[in-house]
Amino acid sequence: MPLIKLRGVSVDFPFTPYPCQEDYMNKVIECLQNKVNGVLESPTGTGKTLCLLCSALGWREHFKDTISARKIAERMGGAELFPDRAMSSWGTAATDGDTPTYYTDIPKIIYASRTHSQLTQVISELKNTSYRPKICVLGSREQLCINQEVMRHESNHIKVHMCRAKVSSRSCVFYNNVDEKSTDKEIMNSILDVEDLVKTGKKQRVCPYYLSRTLKQHADVIFMPYNYLLDPKSRRAHNIELKGAVVIFDEAHNVEKMCEESTSFDLTPYDLISAIEAVDRLLREQASDISKADSAEDFNVESLNSGLKLDITTIAKIKQVLMDLESSINGFEMPANNQGITKPGSFIYELFQTAHVNSETKTAVVEAMEQITGYLAGRPGVFLNTSGLQKVADIIQLVFGAEPPEGSKKSQMENSMKEFKVHIHPDTSNFKKKQVTDVWASSSTKKQGNVLSYWCFSPGFSMQELLRQEVRSIILTSGTLSPLSSFTCEMQIPFPVSLENPHVIQRDQIFVSVIEKGPDGVQLSTAFNRRFVPENMSSMGNTLVNLARVVPHGLLVFFPSYPVMDKTLEFWRANGHADRIENVKPMFVETRGKGTFTEVIDGYYDKVNDPNSNGGSFFAVCRGKASEGLDFADTYGRGVVITGLPFPPRMDPRVVLKMQYLDEMCKNKISGVKYLSGQEWYRQQASRAVNQAIGRVIRHREDYGAIFLCDHRFKGTEARNQLPSWVRPYVKIYDGFGTMVRDAAQFFRTAQKTRPVPVRKEKEACKNQAVTGPLHTGSGCPAKSVWLSDTSQKAKTLDSHVPSLKRRKLDSEEHSGRDGAARLCIQYEMEMTSNRKPVSLLDALDDTTNKGEREDTMAGEERASRLSTLSLQHDKRLDDESRGGKRKIKVVQERKTVASCTAKTGKAFMMELRRCLSHENFKLIMEALQSYKTSDDLSDLLANVTEPLIQDHNTHCLLRGLYQFIRPHHKKEFDERCLELTGEGCGYKQEHSLSREERDALRLNTAKSEMSSVNPPSEQLNQGGSYLLSGGDSNSRVNVRSEVQKPQTSIKEGLSCSSLLSDIKLAIGAEKTKQMFLALQAYKTSNNYEQMVSTVVSLLTERDEDIALLERLSVLIRPQHRKQFSELLKSLTGNDSVANQDSDMGSSQLNQASPLSAGKTQSKISSFFS
Repeated sequence: MPLIKLRGVSVDFPFTPYPCQEDYMNKVIECLQNKVNGVLESPTGTGKTLCLLCSALGWREHFKDTISARKIAERMGGAELFPDRAMSSWGTAATDGDTPTYYTDIPKIIYASRTHSQLTQVISELKNTSYRPKICVLGSREQLCINQEVMRHESNHIKVHMCRAKVSSRSCVFYNNVDEKSTDKEIMNSILDVEDLVKTGKKQRVCPYYLSRTLKQHADVIFMPYNYLLDPKSRRAHNIELKGAVVIFDEAHNVEKMCEESTSFDLTPYDLISAIEAVDRLLREQASDISKADSAEDFNVESLNSGLKLDITTIAKIKQVLMDLESSINGFEMPANNQGITKPGSFIYELFQTAHVNSETKTAVVEAMEQITGYLAGRPGVFLNTSGLQKVADIIQLVFGAEPPEGSKKSQMENSMKEFKVHIHPDTSNFKKKQVTDVWASSSTKKQGNVLSYWCFSPGFSMQELLRQEVRSIILTSGTLSPLSSFTCEMQIPFPVSLENPHVIQRDQIFVSVIEKGPDGVQLSTAFNRRFVPENMSSMGNTLVNLARVVPHGLLVFFPSYPVMDKTLEFWRANGHADRIENVKPMFVETRGKGTFTEVIDGYYDKVNDPNSNGGSFFAVCRGKASEGLDFADTYGRGVVITGLPFPPRMDPRVVLKMQYLDEMCKNKISGVKYLSGQEWYRQQASRAVNQAIGRVIRHREDYGAIFLCDHRFKGTEARNQLPSWVRPYVKIYDGFGTMVRDAAQFFRTAQKTRPVPVRKEKEACKNQAVTGPLHTGSGCPAKSVWLSDTSQKAKTLDSHVPSLKRRKLDSEEHSGRDGAARLCIQYEMEMTSNRKPVSLLDALDDTTNKGEREDTMAGEERASRLSTLSLQHDKRLDDESRGGKRKIKVVQERKTVASCTAKTGKAFMMELRRCLSHENFKLIMEALQSYKTSDDLSDLLANVTEPLIQDHNTHCLLRGLYQFIRPHHKKEFDERCLELTGEGCGYKQEHSLSREERDALRLNTAKSEMSSVNPPSEQLNQGGSYLLSGGDSNSRVNVRSEVQKPQTSIKEGLSCSSLLSDIKLAIGAEKTKQMFLALQAYKTSNNYEQMVSTVVSLLTERDEDIALLERLSVLIRPQHRKQFSELLKSLTGNDSVANQDSDMGSSQLNQASPLSAGKTQSKISSFFS
């Protein structure tokens, strides 16, 4: 390997470095030699990680050598060891009097990145160098624990307390071997990542978690996620010593956010209620034990509870603390706009003082809470949620860990807390826990609770704390830190060394264009007032159609946010743009859930790899998974389209307060400190997200691709100046769309001729080996998602490739209610509905239509028969058994298959339930279901199953999955309880409440009614053609005939609604009409009649002539509410015949309607909401 001399330091590099790599290593060594901080940007593909490791380790070895040289010099009395080489040539460490002379003073290197998967890649790079330092990687028990008795618990903090209890009692066989194995030469000198640690732990029967902590004491390099460094609690828990250390933050574009998050929190009403319940349960048990004792003198707490060192008085005081805190938070009156109230950061101490928590009592309160949590966690039997109690204890530690010194004046305290704000606002989440009935906790049932938010607005607060730990240097590095000036301002610490590296690519490898207008001449923009304008969305669609024809292989399209992407894709689908893109490059859409995301990305990779296709297009959002963590090298990302600037939500309270804080800091003008203005920060957030997405296109020195900036605002000098330095020289603004397309086509023709064809590695999943690129399914191996296989693939690894996460596949899904077993039930019900588009106005408001066979499901939602919302022509099907029984059921025309599908779903769900829960909780739920089967008591069932299933977000889907076992007359109530407890229902519909016999009878009556009402073909709509059938396919007649709803009735409603929509808009105007239909939409989903009718009546009774419109709305009222609505109309109009008129209204309009008007009904309704 070449030995390179940089600033007097010999660096062993694997190959001859490029000039930009030498520059980068020079800057790293400069930081380390001069004990200063540095911020270094080097684009992805320039070998940044390798340069960082080699330069830092080369300097460390040189530092060690200089100490040896100085020791030799001291022993020789100042004589030169080598006459031809002066002592000064060894560097300043050999001659400086201040330099340490002990080997123990050689600085440790702490290498931090965002996730363990990124650290795994770094350690893999280290193995490719000649350096072999002693290393260790720190992780959590969740990732490293191999004790099955601990790991079977769902909650992470329960695992922590269980582990501590076993360690203190030395009852963990793996922990007991740590001291012996930590001195093993093979282990100490090996380079082990998280997976290697777990494998070694299992092989040697030693605890990987405590082994890594022990190895840390002798390690030269310590790897860890950077929240371990930035979070004071984690830093203390892992005993991380920073004095004299070199701290490196790789992938540092997220450090700003992590710095703020590590010192912020949101305390919800549910957190406090669950904490009170946990303490209350223990208090009742203690009181019961005391009452059973012969006398008070005989009572001994330790004899009753081994491990709990608290008396009943202390437990009662803790409960009082929690209740006082809840009362104080909920005691604030909210302003009329429900925006909440904001207080200075120092107010947090006043708030906790009302609960008798202050600097004197904090330690006792936290210790008592942790004792209670530990005791309840280690208790056998039914699981009790203690996450709320643990969260309150952590919050107290966080708040008082940053408390100003005692005796500080008020002005000093306010100045030290200027970076923080306290914000109290109403809790608008649907995630609610059953209220405590105890009189002590009665405050929680009086009204909706408030959320206490404590937000830090300066990343510099955490960075300055690191400096106070006397670190030697802090180096922040990433591929996308631009603009550097604003980034360093945010950090609030000096960065004397900075670098913006160019790329290693040539001019003919990159094409960057600003597209101001689409091919139709319409200006492209996703500004707030333009993003949903039909002309704008149409022009963007036309632009992408043309780009899809020009860009070979894979095309990436990034939107500013999920709502913008969903709405735009919905418009394209309705207006034919999606079909045109689909014909060129099949469309794949990023989803929010990790499980479904890997399926979608697999489909995209497969389509790009398919030699018979033109590639694929992948639609994602800035700041999403695709823009942050995936490697779209070579053909997987030949073009990147940025559809707009992704500004943060402007009216979000946290964004508003952050901008106010920065403006206030700028106004005060503290000497020696430079702050961004609020507006500068706001623009910077958008620019950094764009730069991160742009970084997907060029991944190595032989890669090539195009960047298309499709927003007129990129024309501005300011926007272009915030692009990465390696991109800026290539940016070209085109006046004509045709000229841009011609140049782009020429660019790709030239690149394909002159650049080497990328060598694709065959898929190695079958061999159980790690690969460095996306999967190639042409090898014949069955395609699997990363989280399902044992392989670790760079292109598709997110955060879930380590064994501990593989053990719980459920953890790789986000908390979207449609993941897991509940989605099986929901999808089953979706696919049993009609293939026809809705013609009822309420169905149109619902908008999702939930059809198993339709192509126009709303963009971004999951489908049972596809991998994304648009075509997603993904030919492979995942192995259901490997997913623990998670199946996607496609119901075809034969209804007789439903029974078997349902049976399989139930069996698969039970397998998932057994896998995800502890043995005790699984047994409890089985007993509860058996009891429900005999007693038919839903309340008793809910009381037994909710506790173990709602403590962890990951198990919410299991609670909803029980919907399939609920009897019809209880389904509605169960759905409502799930919505209350988890924030999402089970997809309840009215027909779910019908028994099987009732459903069969209804279908029979419907079929008879349809047969008797069929007119001669000449009298039917569309002359008896295929209008009533989905897609005009005669084979789908069976589905239409088997519908529960009557087609004739739906058509009448559609014609009536079309006319009603026009009349209402004409009468009260578009703005009020939109307000009214939002109320109707809420009624559609929530069934809240009172709320809907109050809004509608207020809008349609302002003028007497509008009351007639109110009468016509009866067609939209659900059957159970029509009597109330008729009485309301009678009271308003004094007319007894209103109800009869309402029921006849549809048919009178049907007779007058043109056959064509029915076909336009849905499009009119959709266009109204677009």
